[in-house]
Amino acid sequence: MANLIFTFFVLLTVLCAAGVVFNRNAVNGAMCLLLCLAGVSGLFVQLHAYLLAFLLILVYAGAVVALFLFIIMLLDVQGQRAGKARKLTVVSAVVAAGLLFSGVLQIATRGKLATPPVADTPALGSSLKLYAYHLFTVYLLPVQVIGFLLLIAMLGVIVLSKRFEGLEDHA
Repeated sequence: MANLIFTFFVLLTVLCAAGVVFNRNAVNGAMCLLLCLAGVSGLFVQLHAYLLAFLLILVYAGAVVALFLFIIMLLDVQGQRAGKARKLTVVSAVVAAGLLFSGVLQIATRGKLATPPVADTPALGSSLKLYAYHLFTVYLLPVQVIGFLLLIAMLGVIVLSKRFEGLEDHA
């Protein structure tokens, strides 16, 4: 039963990630991103990483995807047909596909990846109290800086997307 649930979450994640990449409508792409994050959260639950699953849903699915949707709706982005593929785009796509194929082939021919030895000490995120201690002492400054940068980015998008009527007449 666990393998069936794992397979379901893997397929959900991969198909929704493909939906994000190949969807022409930006709102539908953001909704596929939301479902993809829900699939990854389900995989975290399968790994008994409940805190990471909860934080993924709360922070990314709840806040970041909602912010993406507001920005998409604020900018009124419409899906456009892609123009002719340039040589550089085709070459980079072929190189990326070749690297992906060679990596998958390398893993398939060598078998399983080597697992590191498991130590007797608990992992950093295994205890919620230990996790909170590290978050609010050691990593407090990086978390605050990232929050401040996200606030600046959100304000910048709002200012850039605002339409000024007076400026259009002079252009």
